[in-house]
Formats: sequence, structure tokens, C-alpha cells
Amino acid sequence: MKKQWLFSGLLLSFLLFLSGCEPLTVFDPMGPQAALLKDVIWISIWTMLFVVVVVFVILIYILVKYRSTKTPSDYRPPIVKGNIWVEITTIGIPVLIIVFLSFVSVQSTYEAESVPKQFKDEEPMVIYAASSNWKWHFSYPEEDIETVNYLFLPTDRPVEFRLYSFDAISSFWIPQLAGQKYAMTGMITTLNLAATEEGEMQGRNANFSGEGFAEQTFNVSAVSQKEFDEWVKEVKNTAEPLDEKTFNKLLEPGHLGQKTFSSTHLDFSPPPEEHGEMSEEEMKKEMEQEMEQEQSDH
Repeated sequence: MKKQWLFSGLLLSFLLFLSGCEPLTVFDPMGPQAALLKDVIWISIWTMLFVVVVVFVILIYILVKYRSTKTPSDYRPPIVKGNIWVEITTIGIPVLIIVFLSFVSVQSTYEAESVPKQFKDEEPMVIYAASSNWKWHFSYPEEDIETVNYLFLPTDRPVEFRLYSFDAISSFWIPQLAGQKYAMTGMITTLNLAATEEGEMQGRNANFSGEGFAEQTFNVSAVSQKEFDEWVKEVKNTAEPLDEKTFNKLLEPGHLGQKTFSSTHLDFSPPPEEHGEMSEEEMKKEMEQEMEQEQSDH
């Protein structure tokens, strides 16, 4: 009786625990890249479920067939040196499963990294997404506006995010639009996606980057092209421009609400890829300085 009550209590606790979980937004895609990743997740789940079911069926069969019986005390089981078909099965099936999942993984990774198929011939909208402790700065170079902790995206148009960080490594992730991608200092990483449905979503930093990373989230609004153009026009007419002093204050560690500016930080604080290459004279000067530094160290 006590065992039944214990089992019932554990089951009830487990159900209550699951009821408090947030909905899995990765299973509610609003763009082609997220839909692709959803399919890959389901393929992996069904493959693993197949393996688990087969293993348990074989286990139950062996436990029943070879269970202990009333055999004579002098009974000795026959000596079996091996079975070629059993060996082929136990080695071949896992190899086939690994090959299958590897093929799916590689193919989907290349597809997820590229521009969505239906938008191959369209010019993507570029957005620079820069992280700082613990905020997201979004710069729209074409529109010359910048937002903090929120995004406006037009639907049915490819978007190319160019990611980098001003301090700790962050992970840019909008589960309903694409997989995560790291934002690092000193380099640019790109993420291609597109929203095919209008609606509200949430993005976040999926990589631990200090005590405030849990609240490093941002809102995403996918709207029609017309509504997006109206929003851009409104920002240009109402928001203040972003200057270097204000931007440096924004970079200080801490949390902020949503902010909007009618210019970007790209002019006075360009992203890593736009620093430009050093001239031959600058490279020669830098090498001389390094040699002088080495000599002084010795």
C-alpha cells in the first residue's frame, strides 16, 4: 500500500512539474529556418524512440525466454562460439543509424546557414546585432536607426544578422525563427533567417555571460512590409539621434528597457569587419614597435 502511495505521489509531482514548464517555442516555427530545425528535432526524437523501443523489446524477450527455471543442478548450457548474423546486426544497425543522423545533420546545417530557399533571389536586409552586458543593440544601416532590446522585422523578406560582442561571448537566439549563433568580440558571425508569419516572439542570450545573462532578452515583432516602413518613418520623426557619449553609457553593465534612436553607432564605433585593413606603412610601423618591445623585454 505504501509503495502505491509513493508511486502516485511521484507521478503527481512529475505532472505538476511539467505543468509549470514554458511552452516549447521551437515547435512553433514562424520562419523556414526554424521549421527546418523543428523537422530535424523530430527526426532525431523518432530515431531515438525507435532504438529505445527495439532495445526494450529485445530485453523483455531475453528475460522471458532465458528466465531461471527448475533445471537439474548438473545442467550446463551449450557453448556457443559466435553467430555471424547477430554480430552483423549488433554492429550494422548502429552504424546505419549514425550514418543516417550524420547525413541529416550535415545537410540541415548547410541549409540552415544559407539564405532560405524561397528568398534566394532577394537582397537580404542587414541588421547588426551587438551584445553588451546585458543588452542587445540592433543597428539598421539601410534605415539608419538603432534599437535596444527589441527588433522590428518585415515578413517575407530575408534578413542577415551580423553578430558581434562588446565584451563577453553571447549567443543570439530567436527560437521561432532560427537556431542560435555566437556573438564574439573582434569578429563578425552571420545568421540568415526570414519571418513568414506576423506575430510577437522573444529572443535571448543562450550563453552564460555573467550574473545578468538570464534577463538579456529582447522582443521581436514580425510585421508586414507596409507596417515596417511606417515604423521606420515614425522613428526617424520622433526618436533622438545616438551620440558617442550616450552609446558609451549604454555599454555599461546593467539592464535596460527598450530604447530607440534615429541614428546608429556604426559611424563612431564600427563593427570589427569594417575597421579596414592596415596600410603597408602601418604594418611596418607595428612590426617595428613589436620588435622594440621584445628587445626591451629581454
